[in-house]
Amino acid sequence: TIITLLLTVCVPAIAQTARDPYAFAAVSDTSRWTLLNVDAEPVDTAGRPALHLVSHGDSANGIIGLALPKGEVLRTGVVELDLKGKSLRGNSFLGIAFNVTDARQFEAIYFRPFNFNVDPPFRDRAVQYISWPANTWEVLRKGRPGQFEARVANVPDADDWFHARIEIKAREVRVYVNGAGEPSLVVERLATGDVPRPVGLFVDTADGFYANLRISRDD
Repeated sequence: TIITLLLTVCVPAIAQTARDPYAFAAVSDTSRWTLLNVDAEPVDTAGRPALHLVSHGDSANGIIGLALPKGEVLRTGVVELDLKGKSLRGNSFLGIAFNVTDARQFEAIYFRPFNFNVDPPFRDRAVQYISWPANTWEVLRKGRPGQFEARVANVPDADDWFHARIEIKAREVRVYVNGAGEPSLVVERLATGDVPRPVGLFVDTADGFYANLRISRDD
């Protein structure tokens, strides 16, 4: 009876771990993760299993770091995760990429934590949508100012963990921070997302920490 009970409890837990496509400890396993222009290391931050990503370059040179769970694709759905950047200006750009075709063609939502608690106009540039390669942040800020970047609600500490919920619809993306009832950013998508494509983690220029990744598909 005791052995049967132990098997009943333990076997499902082991199976669940084995099926988990977001196991950060397995990030070096090329059968489970695709790494593009990024170094990735599993870490433990105060008991929180996390992933530390370091970009190989920066967007100014056409290089963005991506870490994509192998086999995970999304057309529409929800991505939730915890992120930790830093308050150092120009050295913290982290978020998610979706609708990924390759290292240079994707959509992304990312945060600039160093802009969370500063004065305008920089505070209004805390969260950003882009659609590479045509719609970089520079192109969008110049051509459609204020439409694809915004300040965040429930302002987090720039050096601490914060939670993001990104709702990806066929024509729209909504971004919620730290359980806020109202979105910090609502944007019209600038790319066609009519087929399921890879989705994962985004880092530009420097580094960032990621934890508790959850991806839910609508279909």
